[in-house]
Amino acid sequence: MIQRPILASSFIRTSEQRAIDGGASVEQLMERAGTALAEAVVRYIAKAPVLLLCGPGNNGGDGYVAARLLADRGVHVRVAALGEARSEAAVRARDRFAGTVETLTAETMTGPVVVDALFGTGMSRGLEAAAEHQFLRLCEAAKVRIACDLPTGVHSDSGALLNAVPDFDLTVAFGALKPAHRLMPSMAHCGRVVVGDIGIETQSDWFEIGRPNLPPLDRAGHKYSRGLVHLLAGKMPGAIALAATAAARAGAGYVRVSTSRSIDGLPAAIVQTDTAPVNDPRIGCILVGPGMGDLPQVLTLALTSHAPKVIDADAIGALGEPERLRGQDAIITPHAGEFAALFGDVQGSKAEQALAAAQRSGAVVIYKGPDTLVAAPDGRLGFAPPAPPWLATAGTGDVLAGMAAALRAQGLQSFEAACAAVWLHGRAAEAAGPFMIADDLAAAIPAALALRDG
Repeated sequence: MIQRPILASSFIRTSEQRAIDGGASVEQLMERAGTALAEAVVRYIAKAPVLLLCGPGNNGGDGYVAARLLADRGVHVRVAALGEARSEAAVRARDRFAGTVETLTAETMTGPVVVDALFGTGMSRGLEAAAEHQFLRLCEAAKVRIACDLPTGVHSDSGALLNAVPDFDLTVAFGALKPAHRLMPSMAHCGRVVVGDIGIETQSDWFEIGRPNLPPLDRAGHKYSRGLVHLLAGKMPGAIALAATAAARAGAGYVRVSTSRSIDGLPAAIVQTDTAPVNDPRIGCILVGPGMGDLPQVLTLALTSHAPKVIDADAIGALGEPERLRGQDAIITPHAGEFAALFGDVQGSKAEQALAAAQRSGAVVIYKGPDTLVAAPDGRLGFAPPAPPWLATAGTGDVLAGMAAALRAQGLQSFEAACAAVWLHGRAAEAAGPFMIADDLAAAIPAALALRDG
């Protein structure tokens, strides 16, 4: 699986200190960050005039470095500072900028391009009201807005907004992505996010989910070796039909639905039966929950199986206690309401909540939403890349569950199967287009699978 690391603020501080202990100076790290920012600005806006907003700390220092380098490249640069530079490195960076540094006031004029280098990671409280007003005024009047590491007012670890934050066109992250780049509500304000290398250690158990490495097809394989997905139907046949179709489209060699009544609309390749046992040793994954309704005995039946399983929708609500999942080799797929009903009021950011849920239940947790996360009990955490907003429509969760079950049945471990399903889910939505329904999403899965090697 191709992935980009995501670093919490404490990890960033530790990595920067290790770089300093290894011989790098704060000034060198600042120079690298400012260089990355300047390069991104030039690539994005060519040589349009730039107003750079600099704060008093090291984020402002990065901005002073970028201002100097942009001016050296012929860009018309103005700098407006929110107070004097305070850190030694930021003072040196300011002194090396040959231009005039204005004080950020109500008289400050905006420019076609505004670069926000006021405050970055580590911000724990919002701007004061007067500064917030000027920040918003200047940003909203600009044609292009670019953020240095994070938009000012974003909490790096939780994605919370500490003050009003305008929508940025581009955010230049230093060293690695931060949780706020992939968590709501901040993700919606960051625009396109690019990463500038500043020479710090970035290996982490937290990462942005990337293109999956799926197992190649075995030339000597057969339908069972390609993965048997066994789905348990309930009261609402449409949901299980979507999930079964998605499992088949996602590459399972054999998909069957355990049902006591015929389900219309299923592809002919999907077997419908009321006699197949849940402990058939050929089963690669059981899926329960889509369309289950108030039939908790269906979940109980699934939990008696020794096969890996995906537990979705109504089955999550029927669990009662997360501890029932221990030893089940399970993937669960709650949205926010289902998560709260099962796990209660878990404190912390969404990332911390997802990890706590995985550790408590022993299951891999796909915590769904516009900022979907995949958490493993061992501490690994995958952040979904941005997905189209039109995924927010009925039935798309059933499709995701079917995809996860198919990938687990094909031999991927639960965490890897869940991450791969989340990535492919987003790419299938892109292929299906903005007016899709869940049936279109399932039909687009082969197009998403075709991207995995490209």
